[in-house]
Amino acid sequence: MVMSYKKIFENNKKWIEEKLGQDAEFFTKLAEGQAPEYLYIGCSDSRATAEELMGMKPGEVFVHRNIANVVNTLDMSSTAVIQYAVHHLKVKHIIVCGHYGCGGVKAAMTPQDFGLMNPWLRTIRDVYRLHQTELDAIKNEQKRYDRLIELNVQEQCINVIKMAVVQERYILDQYPIVHGLVFDLKTGNLIDLEIDFEKILKDIQKVYDLTDSDWVMSRKQNKNLKD
Repeated sequence: MVMSYKKIFENNKKWIEEKLGQDAEFFTKLAEGQAPEYLYIGCSDSRATAEELMGMKPGEVFVHRNIANVVNTLDMSSTAVIQYAVHHLKVKHIIVCGHYGCGGVKAAMTPQDFGLMNPWLRTIRDVYRLHQTELDAIKNEQKRYDRLIELNVQEQCINVIKMAVVQERYILDQYPIVHGLVFDLKTGNLIDLEIDFEKILKDIQKVYDLTDSDWVMSRKQNKNLKD
C-alpha cells in the first residue's frame, strides 16, 4: 500500500528529469501563466485523460471532469469552471467529451437506488426521457447504451450553450465554439459528433436568450466601432 503511494513521487522525479532534458526552461515557462485555447469537460473515468488522448501539453487545456461529463447548471463546480474559462481565459473551444463504456451512463440506465448519486444520475435519466422514442427503438442493448452516451454529450453541449457567459462571449467575439466528442476506449479514436453549434444556439435562444442586455449590446457596439 505504502509502496504504491511512494511510486507517485518516483514518477514525479522521472517526469521532471524528462521535461528538463527536453527543455531546461520548461518549468520556468510553465510558472509564467496559462493561456489555453480549449476547455475540456470530460468524465472522471481513469481511462480517459484529457491531455493524453488529445495529444496536448501542460498549459494547453483547461480541464473539468466529473461522473459522465455532466453540465448541470445548478452545479457550481462545472458552471464556475465554464465562467472562468470563457470570461477570464477566453478559451476558443469548449469540448464536452464522453466515452463508450461510461459507468455513470450505465448506472443511469439501471433501475436501482444509488443513494447520494441519484440526483446526479437523474440528469442523465432526463436525457433518456427526452430521447426515449429513439432509444427504445434500438433493440440491441449495447447499441442503445452507446447511443445514450452520444446523446448525453449532445445534451450537455446544449447545457453549456444555455449559459449567459457563453452566449455573450460568442456575440462579442465569435467564440467559444462548443464541440461534442466521444472517446472510443477500444480503438483510441476520438469521434466528432459534429454538433451544429450555431444552429443549436439560434434554436435555444428562442427560449434561453440571455444576451439582450445593455451591457452586451453596448460592448458589441463599441467593438464594431473599433473594428
